[in-house]
Amino acid sequence: MKLGKAKSSKDDHKRGDEPAILEMEDLDKKAMRLAGMLEPDTISLASVTAVTTNVSNKRSKPDIKMEPSSGRPVDYQISITVIEARQLIGLNMDPVVCVEVGDDKKYTSMKESTNCPYYNEYFVFDFHVPPDVMFDKIIKLSVIHSKNLLRSGTLVGTFKMDVGTVYSQPEHQFYHKWAILSDPDDITAGCKGYVKCDIAVVGKGDNIKTPHKANETDEDDIEGNLLLPEGIPAERQWARFYVKIHRAEGLPKMNTSIMANVKKAFIGENRDLVDPYVQVQFSGQKGKTSVQKSSYEPIWNEQVIFTELFPPLCKRIKVQIRDSDKVNDVAIGTHFIDLRKISNDGDKGFLPTLGPAWVNMYGSTRQYTLMDEHQDLNDGLGEGVSFRARLLISVAVEILDTTSPEIICSTDVQVEPVSNISESATGKMEEFFLFGSFLEATMIDRKIGDKPISFEITIGNYGNHIDGVSKSSSVKKKKKEGENQEEENELIQNSSEDEADEDADLTSVSSTPPMKPFITDRNYFHLPYFEKKPCVYIKSWWQDQRRRLYNSNMMDKIADKLEEGLNDVQEVIKTEKAFPERRLRGVLEELSIGCSRYVTLANKDVNLAGRTKLDRERLKSCMREMDSMGQQAKQIRTQVKKNTVKEKLKLAQNFLQRIRFLADEPQHSIPDVFIWMMSNNKRIAYARIPSKDILYSVVDEETGKDCGKVKAVFLKLPGKKGFGPAGWTVQAKLELYLWLGLNKSRKDFLHGLPNGFEEIRATKMGHGLPPVTLVYDMKQVFQLRAHMYQARSLFAADSSGLSDPFARVFFSSQSQVTEVLNETLCPTWDQLLVFDDVELFGEATELRDDPPIIVVEFYDQDTVGKAEFIGRTFAKPTIKMRDEPYGPPRFPPQLEYYQIYRGNSIAGELLAAFELLQVGQGGRADLPPLEGPTDSERGPILPVPLGIRPVLSRYRIEVLFWGLRDLKRINLAQVDRPRVDIECAGRGVQSALIQNYKKNPNFSTLVKWFEVDLPENELLHPPLNIRVVDCRAFGRYILVGSHAVSTLRHYIYSPPDKSCNNWATAAKLMNGYMVLTNGCSQARSSPSLSSRTFSRPAGDVSVSLEAEPPIRKMDTVVKLDAMSDAVVKVDMNEDESDKEKKKKKKKKKGGVEEEEETDERVLDWWSKYFASIETLKENLRSQEAAQAEAEEREDLEIAAEAADIRPDDLHLKGSKMKERFKEKKSSKQKRSQAADGSEKRPPKARVDELVVYNRELESEYGNFEDWLHTFNLYRGKAGDDDEHALDDDRIVGRFKGSLCMYKVPLSQEITREAGYDPNMGMFQSIPHNDPIHVLVRVYVVRATDLHPADINGKADPYVVIKLGKSEVKDKENYISKQLNPVFGKSFDIEATFPMESMLTVSVYDWDLVGTDDLIGETKIDLENRFYSKFRATCGIASNYSMHGYNIWRDPMKPSQILAKLCKEGKIDGPHYGPGGKVKVANRIFTGPTEIEDENGLKKQTEEHLALSVLNHWEEIPRVGCKLVPEHVETRPLLNLDKPGIEQGRLEMWVDMFPMDMPAPGPAIDISPRKPKRYELRVIIWNTDEVILEDDDYFTGEKSSDIFVRGWLKGQQEDKQDTDVHYHSLTGEGNFNWRFVFPFDYLVAEEKIVISKKESMFSWDETEYKIPPRLTMQVWDADHFSADDFLGAIELDLNRFPRGAKTAKQCNLDMIRNEQELPTISIFKQKRVKGWWPFVARDENDEMELTGKVEAELHLVTAEEAEKSPVGLGRNEPDPLEKPNRPDTSLMWFLGPLKSLRYFIWHNYRWLILKALGLILLLLMLGLFLYSIPGYLVKKILGA
Repeated sequence: MKLGKAKSSKDDHKRGDEPAILEMEDLDKKAMRLAGMLEPDTISLASVTAVTTNVSNKRSKPDIKMEPSSGRPVDYQISITVIEARQLIGLNMDPVVCVEVGDDKKYTSMKESTNCPYYNEYFVFDFHVPPDVMFDKIIKLSVIHSKNLLRSGTLVGTFKMDVGTVYSQPEHQFYHKWAILSDPDDITAGCKGYVKCDIAVVGKGDNIKTPHKANETDEDDIEGNLLLPEGIPAERQWARFYVKIHRAEGLPKMNTSIMANVKKAFIGENRDLVDPYVQVQFSGQKGKTSVQKSSYEPIWNEQVIFTELFPPLCKRIKVQIRDSDKVNDVAIGTHFIDLRKISNDGDKGFLPTLGPAWVNMYGSTRQYTLMDEHQDLNDGLGEGVSFRARLLISVAVEILDTTSPEIICSTDVQVEPVSNISESATGKMEEFFLFGSFLEATMIDRKIGDKPISFEITIGNYGNHIDGVSKSSSVKKKKKEGENQEEENELIQNSSEDEADEDADLTSVSSTPPMKPFITDRNYFHLPYFEKKPCVYIKSWWQDQRRRLYNSNMMDKIADKLEEGLNDVQEVIKTEKAFPERRLRGVLEELSIGCSRYVTLANKDVNLAGRTKLDRERLKSCMREMDSMGQQAKQIRTQVKKNTVKEKLKLAQNFLQRIRFLADEPQHSIPDVFIWMMSNNKRIAYARIPSKDILYSVVDEETGKDCGKVKAVFLKLPGKKGFGPAGWTVQAKLELYLWLGLNKSRKDFLHGLPNGFEEIRATKMGHGLPPVTLVYDMKQVFQLRAHMYQARSLFAADSSGLSDPFARVFFSSQSQVTEVLNETLCPTWDQLLVFDDVELFGEATELRDDPPIIVVEFYDQDTVGKAEFIGRTFAKPTIKMRDEPYGPPRFPPQLEYYQIYRGNSIAGELLAAFELLQVGQGGRADLPPLEGPTDSERGPILPVPLGIRPVLSRYRIEVLFWGLRDLKRINLAQVDRPRVDIECAGRGVQSALIQNYKKNPNFSTLVKWFEVDLPENELLHPPLNIRVVDCRAFGRYILVGSHAVSTLRHYIYSPPDKSCNNWATAAKLMNGYMVLTNGCSQARSSPSLSSRTFSRPAGDVSVSLEAEPPIRKMDTVVKLDAMSDAVVKVDMNEDESDKEKKKKKKKKKGGVEEEEETDERVLDWWSKYFASIETLKENLRSQEAAQAEAEEREDLEIAAEAADIRPDDLHLKGSKMKERFKEKKSSKQKRSQAADGSEKRPPKARVDELVVYNRELESEYGNFEDWLHTFNLYRGKAGDDDEHALDDDRIVGRFKGSLCMYKVPLSQEITREAGYDPNMGMFQSIPHNDPIHVLVRVYVVRATDLHPADINGKADPYVVIKLGKSEVKDKENYISKQLNPVFGKSFDIEATFPMESMLTVSVYDWDLVGTDDLIGETKIDLENRFYSKFRATCGIASNYSMHGYNIWRDPMKPSQILAKLCKEGKIDGPHYGPGGKVKVANRIFTGPTEIEDENGLKKQTEEHLALSVLNHWEEIPRVGCKLVPEHVETRPLLNLDKPGIEQGRLEMWVDMFPMDMPAPGPAIDISPRKPKRYELRVIIWNTDEVILEDDDYFTGEKSSDIFVRGWLKGQQEDKQDTDVHYHSLTGEGNFNWRFVFPFDYLVAEEKIVISKKESMFSWDETEYKIPPRLTMQVWDADHFSADDFLGAIELDLNRFPRGAKTAKQCNLDMIRNEQELPTISIFKQKRVKGWWPFVARDENDEMELTGKVEAELHLVTAEEAEKSPVGLGRNEPDPLEKPNRPDTSLMWFLGPLKSLRYFIWHNYRWLILKALGLILLLLMLGLFLYSIPGYLVKKILGA
């Protein structure tokens, strides 16, 4: 099988064909799918599947997996934390953030009158949908201003991104990033503000590592932390996305014909039964075209226009043809356009563009039913099972220039008509010819076996006779396109007789004649295609766009070859064979040759006509990419060394993903080919074959991989029927030959068939016709021998948790079964199955190179009902022709492992060999003899012959039986007297019986052993089975549960290497326990050390622990490798640090002198904790920076070397690279400034630290399984719900113990050691397992990110601790409405191991009514910790002190611990010497020798020395290992209802103290820090240059009535206002007004703590923590209308700019350049006075200065405030003097005259005087006129 390799160069391009799964299929999933397929190179591997080795060019590989992976729903949880918003545009707003995922909306609370609200609210959305649907959902953050019950509020700005973008981020999350808001209604406006948030998307089984949450002191650099994926520019521009919908063809009927007939009767016209329109969805918006009434070939010519930021954060455009209906519209077909595939963001890239091109839509079968069971397929979920329609579309993008005046501002979707495009725009119509021949149809499911069966092949609607062609009622038949729709319809009746037109133009024969199947065995049937093989052929017309497919094929073939090579390399590494690096070099060599060949072939396409823009651009970018990949591969090849194989393999896998991505063609041309099995005119099962795979080209590289090849095709059930178990059974297996090409070039179409046939053409006439059947006259007879040795890790199919497996082997049309082995998951059948008289058709030589595949299926035998399917695998036999000798190198064949699949999941492996021997003239006598049935017990069963079964040798397996834990009830009865049976390869041993499981679940006899014959080759070792049975009364045994140890290699004992002193390779008595591991797993169990293994000469080695410089932060030795997160070891010098603490240190920071004193009294446990978190973050940062630097260096090297190869574009590439790196660097610099440079950072106050692990402690220390292993016992049927069925619910208990195996005569040295106990074998000096009383002290620090449990999106958490029977509920101390509660509690529980050893810490949600809900819980196995040599009982502190916050917690002092360890490990020491030295083994450690007690007296001590040894215990030879330091671990909280998804995290640690030792001291106080009470006194002295708002009624003069408002706590609930300075004409105001703000403040977290009721209905107060920000605003008072807001300033009390000395110096720069200016903290300065600017934003969003305020801030503690109280405003005590205001400012209704004098007299006095004069005149005149008549009369009458 491995010889014919050199025969042809075509061989290497085969690979399991991918099922056509949705385009968004994860590449890593693909990698998983293909992980099983390797092509062994020159080395013969115990390969995973031998099928893949493909020698000749006549056959393709089969698909191994059956079940469609997409389309089934999965659990997702999206968690979004909205932290705060900044720089929101708008005046004095009340912002609310709305978080929308898909259709779910949630709102934050409203913050009043602020432009930078702080929320810190956490939202969780749960979904149960298919991945595709999930990743297309849009996450939308919008800020809404002044929303309330009555009004919906006005939108400030929104930010959109699809879930897929978040999921593709590292760790599936964005953490603490700023989203840029933009206004969808006005695209000319710029950024509307920023929202800081965390977004994480968790699927089942993802765990999200949150970066450690501590106080975020790092300055918020918004620009550097934008919420955008890497590589997307911060300034995104608006762009228009044009999706043009031209027309569609081939739509199916979407209505019943009854309606049509009724219509026809009434109206007399025949209508098409579909009313299509197209709906386009993109980034949360939808656009629709018009509806074209009743048309199978609608023409729209419309475009849908979206306006969206570019590059968009939504990956896919969804285009759907829908049928308009009065009741409800349904989808006809859906197509997704992936923007990443139709654009390129490189420097020579191009904007998204597509078409005009036809896209094909697939979905459910075409016949119309009212309730279509496969409707989901039409919505784009799952793999379409039939062609639905094709649609002519194009996509274009235009970047908008938002400055131009005529631009439309809104982003609403628009639909407009576009001009028609010419017929030829999409390519010339060509006639294509598809030929297929069915060589074999076997494994037909028995349900359909009783009726005649035929097979139908369709391409598009061609060949589909049942429901394919919907005749268009329109008069114009599309004859010009040559579609013979007419003839095809007539053909339906007599298709199989195969008629031809007179002009010998060929018609299509698309289905085989129906035939009755024959029985193969009780499950399957086969069709009698023996000599006669039926054929089908179809003519079809398509636009000739073969170049697209050729391009994909070339890349696919390169990718297939690369993939096969890489799998090979992985296999070599996995099986630890020699020289993986050689194979990898070969693979890279092949890749670079493939790439250069691609470039030469693609070059000839560059200037072909009739291509779309995308075709041209894609070709260019593919060529560029492939070229650079080829260069890089060449270059990496030179760097592949033994030690770099793994990382280079990763790089090569990236290449593979890139090629696969490039190969996927976004513009379809020829639709896929469907093969349907029909029975009784019903469609039963199908297979879908991409047309590119069978497309023919004269150039070999361009031909599809299955074109002209025989391929094994498995038919599957359509749609949802194919999910789960139904989809795993094969519906039918075809051996199928397909060829597709232009009709012109069809002369070669039979070329690839196995030779030796004659063609039978259609009866009547016609030489040019293709054959209807092929008759083979050559047939070869073979005998197949299947050597079925064993299987392992099979699927558990019975309720006992085991299976009764047997295997059924299918070859050609025969099948045989092995015997059934009862109750095992690892059956060793050791059975040879012989198939006689296997007839194969074709030439002998071809068959030799290319035998058909063998299918092996595994079943579980049930007493009733039919056997249950548990897995399937494929194999290829090794072939011997009659004239070949039976001998090495190929015979006898080797046993190989074949991966067994059940659906898409791996369900075990089969160890077997298959040989196919040709029977010659002499009959069977010539074949190598078969040994008769040697096994007398097993009856006529042939065992596997000797040359094939493995060589055995004698091993002894020792078993340590420790105990059983957590056994569940079996059949409702409790387990009382369990026993463990160990079995391996037919031999075994039983443990002692546990007499009373309740009283003591440990075994009385610890070690037993048995001897067994096992294969020499470790890879072939059978599994070891552990079973627990319960011995019931009357001699009944009931199986409790079982566990199969599939790889014994971890437990093989290798004797220690004499020469080396180094513990990592020694397997000596570790810590007194003999440890049975190879070096590798040893290092694994203590990850933090694998990076520093010492092998030192035997002399004394001195390790100094003296601290060198007197003042410095600390000397951290950070050991970080892949497994440990951060283990920090701190060496410190006690005396100096004490002196240092007494001294006050001054440090410079930003040019401001600050004084800081660390007073012992101030420090508490929390100071230690926060300091440790800082250290952890710094380490992570520096690690990141170092990693980034290393990556950059490597990139540059690669670039440089690639450039060396091609000098012509050296400078080009180099400069580009450099630019790219500059950008990267600049962004990294910001990050790394914090990390690098201890010289820049001021020396931190020295606080003793602990280690914060950001995961569970056991994952740092190999689960503490250093000598005691835990084996989970399973029972019950394995679940099918998901690919990774969760086995947790099947666990019925745990067995604790260990194994050790070694070849039998063991060297004498070990047994001769002093104190060797022969009863204990390899497990020397293991502690005894008698019950032991322990005090367990659990410290719970805090929880983060809890899953909300109440409707309001919060929870009221409290802690519950269970251990055995005792339970501690802390219910009364629940923390109200908090998702990040700080518990700060310790709990003491007494326990007895082993009965009570599983500690459960749960967080519950308190409810006023009803029961409390579990939020999540975590379980800790205390027993393993207690007995571990890592000493996890009580963490070792970094420093020893007798009092204070760092008091020593362990009852044993360091010196006692050290003495005990040395005694147990049989080590010399410790010897304390003068001068602060101690010697242990041959190491000398130094350290301080004095200690201070409470009273400050110094005394001599050895404790520091002993402690320094303990902190470096891993350096001790032979027994050294890292002891668990003082730590806090972070444990995920899980909830059974939501399996696999974290519900939050808990920070905690556990101390354990044996009760027989002295009692430990009291628990450390870790209760949460109480906030400190402060009072902030703000005096507003004056304002200046406040803008003038009001116009005077009389005079039009500008003035303002100024007052100042201020508040401190998040909301305005404590706002205070000054009095009003009326009628200021210059903007100057004088106030002398005092605000007093009392508040509670947490210094460590820099947060103000407020407690308040959320609403009037709240039961209790909620505690909030907000940053201390003082807000001051200046307002203009109005009497009747609302006051006008003029400006504001917000000061962060921890860092705000120093006020200006005078009003003149005060300007906008104080706000604008806040980052650059020196800042001060009121908590350090206590008192500050100065001028600060008030700002507001104008219409154009620019900041403008609206005033200045002179204020004085004075901070006092609560005690000081009591001593010297002050009054509010200008009141007593300590009153401020009245401001000296000019008189104008008096109120007009208090001094009206004064006001009048001022307002009127000043300005208008002359006017007033004139007016008065005039009035007097008029008065006199009036009086005169009034009295004149009387006088006249008097005069006249002569009075």
